[in-house]
Amino acid sequence: MLKKYEKLNVLLNLLYMASENSNFFFMDEIVFLSRLQFAVTTIYHFIFVPLTIGLGLFVAIWETTSYKSGNSEDDRIARFWGRLFLLNFAVGVVTGVVLEFQFGMNWSEYSRFVGDVFGVPLAIEGLLAFFVESTFLGLWIFGRSILPKAIHLACIWLVFAASCVSAIWILIANSFMQNPVGYVFNNGRAELTDFLALVTNPYFLHQYPHVIAGAICTGAFFVLGVSAWKIREGSKDVPLFEKSFKLALIIGFIGVVSVALSGHLQGQSVAKLQPMKFAAMENLKETANPAPLSILPGIEMPAMLSVMVYNKPSGEVKGMNELQKNFEFRYGPGDYIPPVWITYLSFRVMVGCSIAMMSILLYSLFRLILMQKPMHKKALLLMVFGISLPYIANTAGWIIAEVGRQPWIVYGLMPTEKAVSVGVSSGSVLFSLLAFSAIYIAMAVVTFLLMHREIHKGCVERSSGIPRRAA
Repeated sequence: MLKKYEKLNVLLNLLYMASENSNFFFMDEIVFLSRLQFAVTTIYHFIFVPLTIGLGLFVAIWETTSYKSGNSEDDRIARFWGRLFLLNFAVGVVTGVVLEFQFGMNWSEYSRFVGDVFGVPLAIEGLLAFFVESTFLGLWIFGRSILPKAIHLACIWLVFAASCVSAIWILIANSFMQNPVGYVFNNGRAELTDFLALVTNPYFLHQYPHVIAGAICTGAFFVLGVSAWKIREGSKDVPLFEKSFKLALIIGFIGVVSVALSGHLQGQSVAKLQPMKFAAMENLKETANPAPLSILPGIEMPAMLSVMVYNKPSGEVKGMNELQKNFEFRYGPGDYIPPVWITYLSFRVMVGCSIAMMSILLYSLFRLILMQKPMHKKALLLMVFGISLPYIANTAGWIIAEVGRQPWIVYGLMPTEKAVSVGVSSGSVLFSLLAFSAIYIAMAVVTFLLMHREIHKGCVERSSGIPRRAA
């Protein structure tokens, strides 16, 4: 029987043979396992982040509707989505704490190298945005029957605003990894010298609207899917869920259009700031002018990639082979091409999910609002499965952003293999990876069961023993 270490080596070599680029899979066990652990925890955490932002907007809108109308039905809708929002928020907080600890545990060399820069936005996010978010969330939860209605309403809007501000600082930190600005080298470390340059990083300015638009889509499709399920099963609250369904259709449409527009601008930004990532997204090996857009392997649209980058059917887009030579000349020998097949397929998965979301929304808007016909049961069932579409698109987008940046952890400054902790063994990382995976699976099951219970209960009537909010 193979020992555990030998089994791990077999797995790593199999992954290497399945890949196109040795710089991704065939590496030291500690590097591979640290990256795998961070990928698992990040993807799991980001399941909850966009829903916190997107669903928070819906709760705030329904609280506003309830405040203006004084209608008990609107209040019941707000309470229903609020309960699901709280469950999601709680799990998101727990999983987010793990991520920051990993910088010190598995990536201490990275923390030493860019901690002076990277730590600033993370500290602001934790001490300002998250504290504001948590404080007003507590006031919203426990102040419903105590605070004046207007102040209670303001609390949930401040929660939503703080979650958006929190995303600003996290993405500013990530943008430094993608396009480092505002720093100088001092004693082998990157030190922050220009805070304004950091917060106006062009990569961040294009990334942030795309992420927020994706979060709005996530909230909209979550509301659509849950509402469709309740309508389809003939719940006694069908009229309430029909109201939620219609609002989610409108906001979802706005969200998907915003995703497409912001995604186009971000793609142009990536083509300028990270041309190797952009070429890998299209599997463009040779420089072309005009450059074709690859739909699928072997299927291309002439000149469309140039249109995407320059908004006209001409313009040079550099290929991976030329960029590889440029990188070798600038940084020395090495493989600077990211894992092409992962980046290429992830981009198509992301775009495919966006097209599917738009198709669902257009069909529903046409049938429900323009034709004023009820949704067919099969279409409602499709909406339920459609909940997964924004999650898949969000995950694919982050895979493009992070895998496409390789072999750099800080683009052009620090290779990923130089960033791991030197005193951590592969066995300890493997153990923590398995432990986190087991805990996260258990959390996923518990979260699903709790959400299923709340969805099954529906928009319950307010208990007569709970006093109404003060005017």
